[in-house]
Amino acid sequence: MIRFLLFLMGILTVNRPELREAARYRGQPVPLPPGHLRSAVNAGPEGSGGMASDPVPGRRRISPLVKWAAAVAVVGLIFRRAIAAAVLIALSAALHLVGINIHLPNIRFAWPWQTISTGKTANTDLGPWVLQKIEGISKPALGEANFSFFFTHKVSKSIGPWPCWYASTFYTVGHASATVALNPGPAWWAPASGHYRLQVLSRPQGGKPGQVSVTMVLPRPQLPQSVHDVTIDNIPSKPIATEHSWTYPGFGCGVLLRPQFPESVLYSQAQQIAFYRASHIPQVTRPLIRTAEAKAEQIIRDNFIQPTVNAFGYTLEHFTVRWAAAP
Repeated sequence: MIRFLLFLMGILTVNRPELREAARYRGQPVPLPPGHLRSAVNAGPEGSGGMASDPVPGRRRISPLVKWAAAVAVVGLIFRRAIAAAVLIALSAALHLVGINIHLPNIRFAWPWQTISTGKTANTDLGPWVLQKIEGISKPALGEANFSFFFTHKVSKSIGPWPCWYASTFYTVGHASATVALNPGPAWWAPASGHYRLQVLSRPQGGKPGQVSVTMVLPRPQLPQSVHDVTIDNIPSKPIATEHSWTYPGFGCGVLLRPQFPESVLYSQAQQIAFYRASHIPQVTRPLIRTAEAKAEQIIRDNFIQPTVNAFGYTLEHFTVRWAAAP
């Protein structure tokens, strides 16, 4: 009986609302206020005297300004010689402009790939080495020029007793190239020809580079040799001016002559005119020859001679290109 009474009292006690809530959360941790949580974390395990667990810090991002500064520093380090030479040239010009005469350090302009290697022998015969590099050139130098001109296309055909002709004027642009043979063959570089000469002005010593002088003779630039060596663009679909006989636009002339202006016909005529201008008119041939000569000098000096002598501890002090006489 006593056990039954105790069972009934237990049922009545659990059915009370506040006790049901307590029973629902029994065994679950009760959340602490923020202050208590920080205290508990800082307190750590009993007797440890430190933090129970340190929070993992987030990854710090590098500022874009720092990245750009690093990139600028690397570029400045690589191109330091070229930058220093340019700064000294600008500073010297500015001081000269205001009338101040100050002796500034002399730094020769040079790109990173033109720097001189160390540890090479100073007694190496550079002539054959440089000539071997020159003989390895496989592509010619091209001097390009663009020029514009007008041309007129005219078609004439009489219809019985009536003279019938139709003409249109067009504007177009031509492109042409002059060619320089950078390696005319082994016979061209034979010692007896005198087309190549390398002179050692000084040997490397005391940590200072040596100096060399190179003189070359190249074949003269070759102007376009055929009509296929020039190209044309900007052939318009409409002429800029037209002229016709009095019978035009009569039915006969209009139907008979107007279809004879396809673009292929206009291109062929413009190409013939452009070829003549690129091979005979000085206003076109002179720029072609000048650009071809400058391109040839730049290719041989910067890509073949200068890197080769720099690799052996020399600088290219003088470089001269002369052009063979016309045959």
